[in-house]
Amino acid sequence: MLEIKNLHANINGKEILKGLNLTVRPGEIHAIMGPNGAGKSTLASVLTGNPAFTVSAGEVNFYGKKLLELSPEARSREGVFLSFQYPVEIPGVSMVNFMRSALNEHRKYKNLEPLSATDFLRTMREKKELVEMDNKLANRSVNEGFSGGEKKRNEIFQMAMLDPRLSILDETDSGLDIDALRIVANGVNKLKTADNASIVITHYQRLLDYIVPDFVHVLYNGQIVKTGGKELALELEEKGYDWIKKEVDGE
Repeated sequence: MLEIKNLHANINGKEILKGLNLTVRPGEIHAIMGPNGAGKSTLASVLTGNPAFTVSAGEVNFYGKKLLELSPEARSREGVFLSFQYPVEIPGVSMVNFMRSALNEHRKYKNLEPLSATDFLRTMREKKELVEMDNKLANRSVNEGFSGGEKKRNEIFQMAMLDPRLSILDETDSGLDIDALRIVANGVNKLKTADNASIVITHYQRLLDYIVPDFVHVLYNGQIVKTGGKELALELEEKGYDWIKKEVDGE
């Protein structure tokens, strides 16, 4: 599905990713953990085409296509989805119109007919129930006046509607209480299939109590320096990141 080879990326001339390698296959959940400044959110930004970042070396293949050569819009239509760490508000744009436009653009890209109003509303109703989203939120402008937890739940609702092949969740657990965390994680788990995959970026092991990863990767100084199972996340929770630094730097 996704093959990242020797990826180097910088912002304003400062190199953040320094030769990152990662392979993601259909049906897998990969957790990426690491200290602040390691490059976790930069990786998410580069994969989804944020123009603030410059790729200086390496390649990213997504189902045989060179992902880095595609526009952000084309990457989305190919099935790459990003759940933002800080979702923005879009006043004056209703959730219904926003999602219908996005969904039909994806269908157009695949040479499918647009959904009728009836079919769209039925789909929207089904997906709202999946992520336990209040009807009142779905009838408002995108994220306007939403709490932090509501914004994150709305991100997972959008993910459910667009049915991406690869979902990148950038610190989805940030600022969530236990109830909101459970609802968001349950939504992610319900959307998992043998044909899609997720990259879950997080600081804390607690999210991985709800979304159980197949692989946990430690990102440090722009590279993945350690990979393991869920037990690696537990070890990081217990020891922090200092031991990784000492191990990598030979201290």
